Amino acid sequence: MVEVEVSGLTKTFGDFTAVDAVSFEVNKGEIFGFLGPNGAGKSTTIKMLCGILAPTEGRGRVGGHDIVTGQDAIKQSIGYMSQRFSLYEDLTVEENLDFFGSVYGLEGARLERRKGFAMEMAEIGERKNTLVRELPAGMKQRLALGGAILHDPPMLFLDEPTSGVDPLARRNFWDLIYKFSGEGKTVFVTTHYMDEAEHCDRIALIIAGKIIELDSPQALKDSLAYGVFALRVDDFISVFDGVARLPFVKEAAIFGSDIHVLGEKGFPMEKELRAYMKKTGVKKFSIERVEPSLEDVFVTNARRLGV
Repeated sequence: MVEVEVSGLTKTFGDFTAVDAVSFEVNKGEIFGFLGPNGAGKSTTIKMLCGILAPTEGRGRVGGHDIVTGQDAIKQSIGYMSQRFSLYEDLTVEENLDFFGSVYGLEGARLERRKGFAMEMAEIGERKNTLVRELPAGMKQRLALGGAILHDPPMLFLDEPTSGVDPLARRNFWDLIYKFSGEGKTVFVTTHYMDEAEHCDRIALIIAGKIIELDSPQALKDSLAYGVFALRVDDFISVFDGVARLPFVKEAAIFGSDIHVLGEKGFPMEKELRAYMKKTGVKKFSIERVEPSLEDVFVTNARRLGV
């Protein structure tokens, strides 16, 4: 069952095109990701789908509702969490949840039950009367998610939900996303973290408002036209420029403390790199073929488009 259908969706602001004729579908129960740098059009797309922004051109449906004529219905049937956590810092935990409950029309026993669920999920403990601004970032993040799903919606839209939190909080948050997906909820998440995109069932790579590739993480890596080699050397910064200029190197990128070198499949890359390193006097290094990463896929496609 398709939960989100988008065709030719476009959003312009004056002469600037933020989202450029994107088309895709999201299936029920799927974790679907938008991966791209800041300014790529991720947030603008998600705001159009959530009924916050009207598109300039194109069509879209979310949960069977048109994103232009059915905005009110969409807002009642989804949970939306922005990268700023959508919380009121000068209100307490419980006051924030009461506010979210009123927005979604919750009251009485159901509201109390859902508030209890949200506070348990956020691991609030005895801090329901604490001002939100006094909470740690990870707890704010979980509380914001609790507010977004207070009405138990079938779809979640999470706009860079782990921005600004530590790695442990990010990991714990993704455990919650897996849980919701396992319950049959559809999750649409935007991120600029490559490792997070690996957790999605499918991802769309988006640059300058355009979707450049869309598939599962593994399929995207399998489709890369080049072989990838990891070159490990102590002074990798100084070595990088020379390696990147070699005629047989199609792409080179710093990957942690390694240099990922891409070349035509079947080319004796390891042999040629070893010869180059010895020629330049570098004695301590290692080279091995590795599986392509999403970063390799993203960088290669970005360079292909001249971005």
